[in-house]
Formats: sequence, structure tokens, C-alpha cells
Amino acid sequence: MPPPLVCLLLLLLFLLAVPRPSSVAAEAVRPGVKPRVFPLRARQVPAGALPRPPSKLRFHHNVSLTVSLAVGTPPQNVTMVLDTGSELSWLLCAPSHQGSAPAAAAARGASFRPRASATFAAVPCGSAQCSSRDLPAPPSCDGASRQCRVSLSYADGSTSDGALTTDVFRVGDAPPLRSAFGCMASAYDSSPDGVATAGLLGMNRGTLSFVSQASTRRFSYCISDRDDAGVLLLGHSDLPFLPLNYTPLYQPTLPLPYFDRVAYSVQLLGIRVGGKPLPIPASVLAPDHTGAGQTMVDSGTQFTFLLGDAYSALKAEFLKKTRPILPALNDPNFAFQEAFDTCFRVPAGRPAPSARLPAVTLLFKGAEMVVSGDRLLYKVPGERRGGDGVWCLTFGNADMVPLTAYVIGHHHQMNVWVEYDLERGRVGLAPVRCDVASERLGLML
Repeated sequence: MPPPLVCLLLLLLFLLAVPRPSSVAAEAVRPGVKPRVFPLRARQVPAGALPRPPSKLRFHHNVSLTVSLAVGTPPQNVTMVLDTGSELSWLLCAPSHQGSAPAAAAARGASFRPRASATFAAVPCGSAQCSSRDLPAPPSCDGASRQCRVSLSYADGSTSDGALTTDVFRVGDAPPLRSAFGCMASAYDSSPDGVATAGLLGMNRGTLSFVSQASTRRFSYCISDRDDAGVLLLGHSDLPFLPLNYTPLYQPTLPLPYFDRVAYSVQLLGIRVGGKPLPIPASVLAPDHTGAGQTMVDSGTQFTFLLGDAYSALKAEFLKKTRPILPALNDPNFAFQEAFDTCFRVPAGRPAPSARLPAVTLLFKGAEMVVSGDRLLYKVPGERRGGDGVWCLTFGNADMVPLTAYVIGHHHQMNVWVEYDLERGRVGLAPVRCDVASERLGLML
């Protein structure tokens, strides 16, 4: 019979060897705890009034993904842009004075009214939240009020200042969550269909993002090509009808000046056009010694952007393969939104021949994203050449922006289930019709 000390050591080794579920997984299987499901909608929001970090892109008409939440006590319903490329959430706050443009927006229901919320609070200068260094412009201190201030950059180069504040966010049937956000004074304009947007929900991995403050270790979404069929899922859920392929999040071992460490960065390994691999060196697709050249998955950017050498290879092959079916625009002075210059002429009133276009496949480690059909070309509003409309490839040249990264926008994520798994450091992809996925998800939960 072994000595008692040996028995104790064997018992300890056994206990250490028994796998323990993570807190997220345990929560997912605990009775009565379910992931939260929200409708995800595409809305056209004029970008001139859209605050964005300097790394974001300038759009004349930016289609954004919006989700509705309730904030404050009593709850106020707000519509927020879902942005995995931004950290700080913000809300348009109604000012105390009357007659201003933001006040008019408030009258339309497009803003948050902090004075009407019993749980609203300003963040003091001495708080840890006010010392965050993840934001493009770090928070500052108002010497008179001793309250924390934040600044956001607009698409037209102007800025908007606001207060860093906290209030409770109600996410489905979960307990109210106190979260920090920017209480801003500048408004979104109403979109053409009358839907106004009151703010932005920052979903990257920074300390002040909604994901971090809510301790959400997994979330996913499906962006529909129909306005009302998208879905956002917050929390852990294994979906057997979705065979996800995962690619690891990429993080350099050392801090690099141009690498965004809180973005969802993956490794782009190659690009195919119509099944043909493009002759792009691996070094062109990888971050360089400064961190420039990372590949980010970003729900807050509409289209996809490639750095110059990769874009040139894609443009040449796409023009070659479409020459028999699409006349090129051949206008060196035209670039849609200053970055999209692979354009074509299509007779007015006719659709582009989407079914005959070569698919573009983005290759990642362990996964791929196929862009085909209607998602390849975009009709430029109001642009005509004689009796023809102008359509452009939905991949832009990042060097023309300029931008020092590859960005995979939400237009190319349509009808793809995208899962962000922070627990395991990976992004999952699966092609699926969002309306079907939403229906099946509703039957499961």
C-alpha cells in the first residue's frame, strides 16, 4: 500500500488532469443561460457626420450595420452602428440648450437624453478609464470640472469633443451592464429611409470596447443581403448547422508602431481570381517590420481594401477575365470614392452580368472567404457615360486612401456567418443564407 503522501500527490495530479470548462462554456451549458440575439440591419448613413478614428475611410454614402439596444434608467431605445474596428462606443447626447441641430435630432428621437437617466454618470479624471491608451486620441481632463473628455475624428477631417461617461446598457434578458461610452454633441444625419442612428457600438478588443466591458468572450453575426434578415449573437453558442472554419487571430510578439493590437487581425495568405492564384509574394501580404500591412476584419467599413501591389495583381487578372463580357471604363481620371478604379460600363437599366463574373477568394490560414456574384460590383450612384451606367469592383486600392492595412469590409461578409472567438483567439467563417440561419437559430434558442 503506497504511503499517504504518495496517495495525496496522485490525487492532486488526477485533479489537475481533469479538464475544466471555461467560464464562457460553463455559462453556455448552464440551464436558463442563453446567448442574446439581436436583429442586425444595413442602413445608409451619410458619412460626413460619422465620427471615425484616423484609420477609418472616407465615404460619401456609407452603408452601416445597426443594432438597437436600451440604455439608461428608465431605458431609452437607441440605434447604434456595430463596428468591430472601433473601441469606444458613443451616443449622441441631447444638449441642455435648445434650438441647435443636435437638439433637433433629439426631437426626432435620434439622441440619448442623459438628464432623463437616473443611472447616468460622468467619468472623473482620476479613473482608470480616463487613462486608457488604446484610443487613437487618448482621453483628456477638463481642469474646471475634473471630468474626463474624449475626442473623435470625423470623415471630413473635423473633430467632435464629448464627455467620457457611464450608464447601464440592457442587453436582452441579462442583468443591466454599466459601461463607459462617449457622450457626444454632434449628430448623425437621418438616413434617406428616415432611420436615424444615435451612436456607435465599439466591438474591438480594447479595454473600453463594449466587448471588453461586457466580458463577452464570443460573439458572431450574419450580414444579410436583405435588410431585415441579419442577426447578431452575443455569447457562446455551438451551432451544429454551421460548419465553421477557423483562422487564428494574428498578434506580433513585440509592439509595432503601425500595428493595431486591438483589431481583429488575421493572416492573409493568398488571393484567387476565378480559381487562379495571383502571383503575390507572401511578404506583400504580411505585416512588415513596422506593423504596416496587417489584415483586419472590420464590420464598420463597407468595402474591402488591398494594399497597392496586391490590388494591382487583382485588378489586372479581373480585367483580363472580364474582358469578353464587360467593357472597361478606361477613364484614368475616375476613381469611385477615391479608391475604386477598376470600373466598367453597363447599359443603363440593365444589371451587371454577376453570374458570369469570376469569383475572388481570400485565403487565410485554415479558412477562406469567397466573394462572388452581386457582391463583386457596385453601381456608382449618379455616374453615367452616355447611355451606360458605371459599375466598380468592390475591392479598393488602400494606397489611394491612403491606408496602411488590408481591410475586409462588411459588404464581403454578406451571407457569411462570422464568429469572433476571443477565448481561443480565432475568427470562424461559414457561408450561409442569413435568413435561413436566423430562422434555425430562433428554433434552437
